[in-house]
Amino acid sequence: MYGLITFYLSTLAILAPLLACAGIGLYWGVRKLPVSNDFITILVTSFSMPALIFQTLYSTQLDDSTLLNVGLSTFLVLAFAGAVFALVLYLMKLPVRSLWLVTAFPNSGNMGLPLTYLAFGETGLSAAVIFFAICSFLQNSIFVRVLPSANGLPIWRSPILLASLAALVMRWLEIPLPHWLLESAKLVGSMAVPLMLLSLGLALTRIPSGSLRTGSFLAALRLVLGLLCAWVVTLAMGLPDTISGIIMLQMSMPCAVTAYMFTARYTNHAGDAAGAVVVSTIAFLVLSPIVLLLVGASIPGLSD
Repeated sequence: MYGLITFYLSTLAILAPLLACAGIGLYWGVRKLPVSNDFITILVTSFSMPALIFQTLYSTQLDDSTLLNVGLSTFLVLAFAGAVFALVLYLMKLPVRSLWLVTAFPNSGNMGLPLTYLAFGETGLSAAVIFFAICSFLQNSIFVRVLPSANGLPIWRSPILLASLAALVMRWLEIPLPHWLLESAKLVGSMAVPLMLLSLGLALTRIPSGSLRTGSFLAALRLVLGLLCAWVVTLAMGLPDTISGIIMLQMSMPCAVTAYMFTARYTNHAGDAAGAVVVSTIAFLVLSPIVLLLVGASIPGLSD
């Protein structure tokens, strides 16, 4: 019993900064205090997150082959998991086009980035921003078109995509950048994670309870199959343990809030999607010590 308590307390110490930021957002939403959603969204997606991605990718100590492996494995695991999710939804006679997006894409931003950084350090953050950038680009431009009546967003206007490409090109061409520019990008980018966690807390207070039965099933798909699909792909690719663990952790994240927003806007299954987000988020927080142990995170008390 003592070992189990230590096991969870060790993980709670890792999650504490995340829970604190999300908790403030939760408190803000419950109290209905004034806040501009557009301000936070635009600040994060158009400025802070692109700055974080640019500075991290340009300055990372990971070699180019590792970055390429992370990018390739991200594409492969999303494609493989997406096909598995679609097949399961079809076999369960659920609307594939309406519910696929909320199961296929993990919350790799609000929860994935900070948790991967806390669990795997700078290496984790560097790999996680690549995963997030690819996820964000695919979800917001290409795969949103899967939803009925959705036209998608302009593919090549994504600040996150442009920042990723610029950083990688400058890195590969070894173009030197002034110290003040990188420090400015680092400072602006440092706002991204706290703001995303605050917005996650706010969003959870505004999501209706919806259909918890279907939502719970979708949440189970997201958490279990996401992790299993990542394990299969990383094992098949023969990736190093740390990179495999990072990809597996990202794919085990709860349903993305943005996927719920798209589903609510373009389909009549907002309740099911809302239930999936709420249940998967709560379930992940409860199961996070086990997940971190499975992916090989170096946390005192987990591997002793």
